[in-house]
Amino acid sequence: MSTIADNISLLDARIAHAANAVGRDPASVRLLAVSKTKPSQAVREAYAAGVRDVGENYLQEALGKQRELSDLPLIWHFIGPIQSNKTRAIAEHFDWVHSVDRLKIAQRLSEQRPAGLAPLNICLQVNVSGEASKSGCDPQDLPALARAVSALPGLRLRGLMAIPEPTDDRAAQEAAFASVRQLQQDLGLDLDTLSMGMSHDLEAAISQGATWVRIGTALFGARDYGPA
Repeated sequence: MSTIADNISLLDARIAHAANAVGRDPASVRLLAVSKTKPSQAVREAYAAGVRDVGENYLQEALGKQRELSDLPLIWHFIGPIQSNKTRAIAEHFDWVHSVDRLKIAQRLSEQRPAGLAPLNICLQVNVSGEASKSGCDPQDLPALARAVSALPGLRLRGLMAIPEPTDDRAAQEAAFASVRQLQQDLGLDLDTLSMGMSHDLEAAISQGATWVRIGTALFGARDYGPA
């Protein structure tokens, strides 16, 4: 049975191979360990194997882990859908937010970011595949949202995040990620982050410029959501 450390070694190799295949420096792609439904001990094992960035989808679960892992210098990323009543805790307890998809949420994060903390790193989530079930702003609304968010105090707009419709077709994967990259380029802003690619499609994402790949299953194993 593979350990978390073994999985991280395999992921590092996958990332390096994918980056080298398109002439990129593997160090330009960072691994975000997505630990939703996994216990704090699993995150602790990942830290021991070199992980420093942790992504969480559910606020209360994340806050519990932050308390239990407060002895570790982890960088916390919020990557799930954001409700208005959760913005204060997110603004106070996270370093990055990858899932901002409307101005109201960004404004609340800006207002509620404590003055003593560094600006909150923001990625705008774009619904690149047009799926009704997915969060994310419509691509046509992205330029106005990006301009507005980039002007808010207490925030630093870093780039875009996307979760394209799942497919095993490598060409389709690359096309979706390429469209995200093009959307970012078309904004004409000084952005450095593309948060895209997961366990099943990280190679395609890296080929199209991903700087964060958000990995859960391939790192921690299949998730246990408990009884339905």
